[in-house]
Amino acid sequence: MTELDVTAGLIRDLLRDQHPDLADLPLREVEGGWGNQMWRLGDELAVRIQRMDTGPDHQLKERRWLPLLAPSLPLPIPVPARSGAPSERFPKIWTVMTWVPGTPLDHGSITRGEHAAESLAAFLRALHVPAPADAPTESGRGAHPKDCTDGFDHFFDSVDADAIGSDAADVRAVWDDAVAAAAWEGPPVWVHGDLHPANVVVSDGTLAGVVDFGDLSVGDPASDLAAAWVLLPPGAAARFFAAYAEADEATVRRARGLAALKCLFLMLMGQNGDRGLPGGKPAWGPAGRAALDRVLSERLT
Repeated sequence: MTELDVTAGLIRDLLRDQHPDLADLPLREVEGGWGNQMWRLGDELAVRIQRMDTGPDHQLKERRWLPLLAPSLPLPIPVPARSGAPSERFPKIWTVMTWVPGTPLDHGSITRGEHAAESLAAFLRALHVPAPADAPTESGRGAHPKDCTDGFDHFFDSVDADAIGSDAADVRAVWDDAVAAAAWEGPPVWVHGDLHPANVVVSDGTLAGVVDFGDLSVGDPASDLAAAWVLLPPGAAARFFAAYAEADEATVRRARGLAALKCLFLMLMGQNGDRGLPGGKPAWGPAGRAALDRVLSERLT
């Protein structure tokens, strides 16, 4: 199936077949989503349905682990409420999740930087705890920067040179410093793995929730700590790390390099959007460039 096959009519038919008590709730498509498409269902729920994902692993992971993690986290996250099975109507899985109120940060802004920094730090401190032995490890999102050099080089070379401009050498230096930093020596901890502006929501000028845990895995917390530069406004990264209080110098260096990597990814997605390419996100380009400026100007070690 292609993404054009996912319509409101299909969603209602799936609900009538498998969860008829939900089938008549108001339904509307939520902008965004790539691997999975979201449909708002009533006031408190959403349908998360596979679109471009080739397999069910992301949703199965969320179904298993989010109900266990949610109670200990200080910000709302989506929690599976009902499971949808493959059928003749739609051959992939789908899940009814709780709705996390707020505006995605790529369509909103943070104006209360100190509050957001402390909220993000509290959330990540609560998330970054040792995970069970059977926790997922396959996403690669918790890896050391030295294991991500191919991705960095791809994004660095794919973003238009004039978008990086005279900062190219400095961006490369940030990355090289992260690659040279000592590895994480603590136990593997839970990491969200994909904290960028479309995967958090804001309300009243601050963080209001975290969504899309498809890349949830265990590994180096630096993957998530990169969000200090990617998500927070200028000047807030130092407040974040002071509140988080558990990142040594090497971890901050790895996090800063991974932030540069994420910024280049956002800039490339924005570039693709400007060119009308599939999956492109025009709004992500300016967000990525602004975040890259923070990476380069806010060195904390």
